[in-house]
Amino acid sequence: MTPTFPKGTLLAFYGDDFTGSTDAMEVTALAGLKTVLFAGTPSAGTLAEFADYPVIGIAGVARSKDPAWMEANLRPALAALAARHPRILQYKVCSTFDSSARIGSIGKAIDIGRDVLEPDWSPCIVGAPQLGRWQIFSNLFAVAAGTAHRIDRHPTMSRHPVTPMHEADLRLHLSQQTDAPVGSIDIGEMQSSLAASKVMAARDANQVTFIDVADAQTQAIAGRLVWENSERSLFSASSSGLQYALVAHWREAGLLAAQPPEFASPPPVDRLLVLSGSCSPVTAAQIAAAEAAGFASIRLDVIATSDRKTAVAELTRVEEAIAEGFAKSRGVIVYAARTVDDPNFSRLKERAAQSAMTFDEAQDSIGRALGSLAHACVSRFNLTRLVVAGGDTSGRVLEALPIHALELKYPLGRGAPICASHSHEEAFNGLELVLKGGQLGQETLFIDALG
Repeated sequence: MTPTFPKGTLLAFYGDDFTGSTDAMEVTALAGLKTVLFAGTPSAGTLAEFADYPVIGIAGVARSKDPAWMEANLRPALAALAARHPRILQYKVCSTFDSSARIGSIGKAIDIGRDVLEPDWSPCIVGAPQLGRWQIFSNLFAVAAGTAHRIDRHPTMSRHPVTPMHEADLRLHLSQQTDAPVGSIDIGEMQSSLAASKVMAARDANQVTFIDVADAQTQAIAGRLVWENSERSLFSASSSGLQYALVAHWREAGLLAAQPPEFASPPPVDRLLVLSGSCSPVTAAQIAAAEAAGFASIRLDVIATSDRKTAVAELTRVEEAIAEGFAKSRGVIVYAARTVDDPNFSRLKERAAQSAMTFDEAQDSIGRALGSLAHACVSRFNLTRLVVAGGDTSGRVLEALPIHALELKYPLGRGAPICASHSHEEAFNGLELVLKGGQLGQETLFIDALG
């Protein structure tokens, strides 16, 4: 007898940033599961529109917020998702797990989620080999420029301007953010009879439990450990590694077809606007490749956008530069910086130090500026496709647009699909969006998005 997939909401997640949210949506959608991503906490009426979707998510911005903000905003969002009685409720974290007790606290999110759902354990899966992420004996590794680095030695994440990673053992890193008991199931235990007893002990202790993922085999085992021990709703703070692990197990168990459904390739568009607030070398390489292919590029004056007195004039300048760019090229890029060593970041830090604003607030002004440009340019230039690079930036841009939900439309780059927008405004309904995390996507991503 062929196993049947359970009905109802199997997985509900809150993404801590917008790019990570589309990454999570991509995994289950490409596996053939109807998945919708809301651009904010949905009303009961909006939820009812998607009642038959087994996977639902909320794209959030908690990664860049403090614990007080999370208490006021994350708690009601998780409660709204919990009201759908999902088998698994997830706080979707970035696959680099960068966070601190002050900003983007994963520990605070876990405390809120466990309070909302009252699960008997909270498994965490962060490793996702598909994204160049591996967790071995609770230590996280990530690829940069084709080379795997321990996360505390990663050339970008160890120097992240807001949440640098100085500890690779995720148990130790998380313990600085929560008083909840933290444990693990390592790759040696997963492939032995110890796994079952470790899960039982974790449930007895109501533990936050990291589960190693190093390859396809351990990924499927991790998915099985979570799925078979979720008969009582559980809460999980995990990257899209959770989605990958569950899909791997569901396929092995015959709950999903071994071969995923085919998706059409994206057709070319007349013109494409790329807005980047990312400081990742991956994004820098994507910008350089697009420039070499003929894209026009415009550097945003981050000092001007951080000051209300000069921000309007700067946005006017950039919008006119975009118009000039489209007169010469089908693709235009507006970017704030190339890497963490970009002079724009040094200037922004100096600006923050000389004013009443913090560096976080100054950096946030970049996202707001790019959001204003996105809103103005979609209508002015009749854009049908838009690319945004950077997790925090993507959140700010989508907040500026009248869009209430996204669904995957075309695959494009791993973790960066082309999404179709749901909006009550004609110019934005159906708008195709790519929300790209700084570390994700092939070098030709922007070129491929233009077609």
